[in-house]
Amino acid sequence: MFKTIRNAWRIVDLRKKILFTLLIVLLYRLGNSVPVPYVNTDLLAQYFVSLQNTVLGLFDVMSGGAFSTATIFALSIQPYINASIIIQLLCIAIPALERLSKDEGEEGKKKIASITRYSTVAIGLLQGFAYYMLMKNNSLIDANMASSVWAAIVIIFTFTSGSAIIMWMGEQITEFGIGNGISIILFASIVSRIPNSVVTTVRNVGAGELQWWSALLMLLGALAIIVLIVIVNDAERRIPVQYSKRVVGRKMYGGQSTHLPMKVNMSGVLPIIFAQSIAALPATICAFVPKWQDSWVMTHVFETTTWPYGLIYFLLIIFFSYFYATIQFNPIEVSNNLKKNGGYIPGYRPGKPTSEFLQRVLNKITMFGAIYLGIVAVVPIIITQFSDVASKTGLNLGGTSIIIVVGVALETIRALEAQMLMRNYKGFLS
Repeated sequence: MFKTIRNAWRIVDLRKKILFTLLIVLLYRLGNSVPVPYVNTDLLAQYFVSLQNTVLGLFDVMSGGAFSTATIFALSIQPYINASIIIQLLCIAIPALERLSKDEGEEGKKKIASITRYSTVAIGLLQGFAYYMLMKNNSLIDANMASSVWAAIVIIFTFTSGSAIIMWMGEQITEFGIGNGISIILFASIVSRIPNSVVTTVRNVGAGELQWWSALLMLLGALAIIVLIVIVNDAERRIPVQYSKRVVGRKMYGGQSTHLPMKVNMSGVLPIIFAQSIAALPATICAFVPKWQDSWVMTHVFETTTWPYGLIYFLLIIFFSYFYATIQFNPIEVSNNLKKNGGYIPGYRPGKPTSEFLQRVLNKITMFGAIYLGIVAVVPIIITQFSDVASKTGLNLGGTSIIIVVGVALETIRALEAQMLMRNYKGFLS
């Protein structure tokens, strides 16, 4: 990885792209330090201590701590991610959007992207209003401006504008920088919490509250999970495909052998995000109802460190893995495309037998990928059951965070390698 970065830095064009990406990330981090007006940030930080196990705590992790401090980028990329997922699902449910995304080529993709942008602003406006009402109902806005309409307008539109600016920053990185812009911003948000975690760990080891070997074991465990993620991230099942020979005019086409790749972790990190959001809903509801916060169901079932929560979390991950895999890969559509192009899988007739075979393979690899995601997500809960080392190290070893960080790092390195390959290719005329 470091060799790839060093070689890319020597190329002038790539160096400019890397510096542009770093500049956008720096501007994003600066925006995360600017609070919106009329909000009592000290009371807000104290209030969020009790919300770390809720959906709002997940938002705070994804925003790099900006959500709990009500900065101008507090909503981070959540509105854009939500809008992208909603539009993607609607493209499957609504025939008009499906035709727009598949049949109209580049123009259709531009229209889908435009719809996603407007949806991002709408969702940002809705989330900004909800966040404002949360702060108002809990007396987290300055007393002099708590009932002011002007304060409501400023706060809500600042949150909405911040989400729109982040969306624009991500698009600029994608077009003029390196890698996927939205992924880079999400990567920067999660990684920004690591320095505080390291300082907390060193301080606790120095004070004798944490044994040095315990911190070392936590670090080795994190490295082992990262190695597992790297291995599974590139794993795929390659199904052999043979194309029949056909004569068109005086030329013969086809006859070559290739393969159909099916990734083991086809759905990425989305099953964990969906599962974590739904599993945290009871805790979120209880957080707004004081008499429910100390109830038996909350402390023994829906607390994030309990066994029942871990089991529910694991089952939800498996469910959403299958759900999203069926959206990403349609065996019937793939089978029909192979048949149209004269391709077939050896040992299976084109049509229904091929689609049934692909469905069986999809079920098997999805189960493996779902169990892998479940293990990565549940391991931190298991560690918490046996030790309080995780809280004393301050390390956020959530499965979502680790998979996102590793996945974005690998994706960015591949983008750099592709850029270098394109610039080093001399062509057949040289």
